[in-house]
Amino acid sequence: MKLKIAVLPGDGIGPEIMNQGVAVMNAIAEKYNHEFVYEEAICGAHAIDEVGDPFPDDTFRTCMNADAVLFAAVGDLRYDNDPTAKVRPEQGLLAMRKKLGLFANIRPVATFDCLLHKSPLKDELLKGTDFVVIRELTGGMYFGEKYQDNDKAYDTDIYTRPEIERILKVAFEMAMKRNKHLTVVDKANVLASSRLWRQIAKEMEPQYPDVKTDYMFIDNASMRVLTEPRFFDVIVTENTFGDILTDETSCITGSMGLQPSASLGEHTPLFEPVHGSWPQAAGKNLANPLAQILSAAMLLEHFNLVEEGKMVRNAVNASLDANVRTPEIQVEGGKTYGTEEVGEWIVDYIRNA
Repeated sequence: MKLKIAVLPGDGIGPEIMNQGVAVMNAIAEKYNHEFVYEEAICGAHAIDEVGDPFPDDTFRTCMNADAVLFAAVGDLRYDNDPTAKVRPEQGLLAMRKKLGLFANIRPVATFDCLLHKSPLKDELLKGTDFVVIRELTGGMYFGEKYQDNDKAYDTDIYTRPEIERILKVAFEMAMKRNKHLTVVDKANVLASSRLWRQIAKEMEPQYPDVKTDYMFIDNASMRVLTEPRFFDVIVTENTFGDILTDETSCITGSMGLQPSASLGEHTPLFEPVHGSWPQAAGKNLANPLAQILSAAMLLEHFNLVEEGKMVRNAVNASLDANVRTPEIQVEGGKTYGTEEVGEWIVDYIRNA
């Protein structure tokens, strides 16, 4: 198969982890006789420095002309520490999602047996956890009308019926492919937008009679994700709740450096780790590349390259079992491996498997 892939390394640790993701893709292409053609483009703080726009038109065109986008992260301390900045790296990420119509963010949450001890949660709560969070990505407060002055500010949490129906359709269909259990997370006891979510979900339930559908307020869901993670199969929720909830799930995996994601919608699909740019670690060979590498596995599986995706996952599991790990997940007293060394080990595993 030939695929044209837009590569957006972004900021901070982005270029370092992206190098390993592309190296793994190249190893897969070599082993399975595929052709992956890459076109790199700028975004985030890097793009602001270059052209004054965190998601330039040239980058948008590169993404639209590709079969898939492999993205790393955006963010820079210069902007984190300046609340008055009018142009911010994260605006590029929001623009990318909106312009590409990426309304469905798919974030799998699963445990690695050899890393259960890295979670602050008890092993008996974690073992066997395997669920997916589907986050609506182009609506809600992140995109609603905004206002700020010295005395007042607001963000409008607006959703329309078509926006809600299309993300719920993704969620119901995902549940049909898994264990037929869907949890709709909202705040319908307080928010009007959540009441519309719940109303539409209940209207759609009869179309999927094999799916057990339940409803949970976000505060309760936030607790139960950590106290009963095996309860969940597929969770669907709005943009803001999904953002917070999926960061919380890093307590289950033991590190945000282990969580990949896919963003799907109207145009080119995008695959990215869920963690941020960690600018403090940029250039230090410290960042965990596994979420980026697992995002590449999701890219492969999206194009029905199932065996190839499984090979990447097997390589990641093997690296963890062999204690080839970056510092934040390494066992006490274990050898120190950097971003590059972990990526090289996984590439060698694929080549020799």
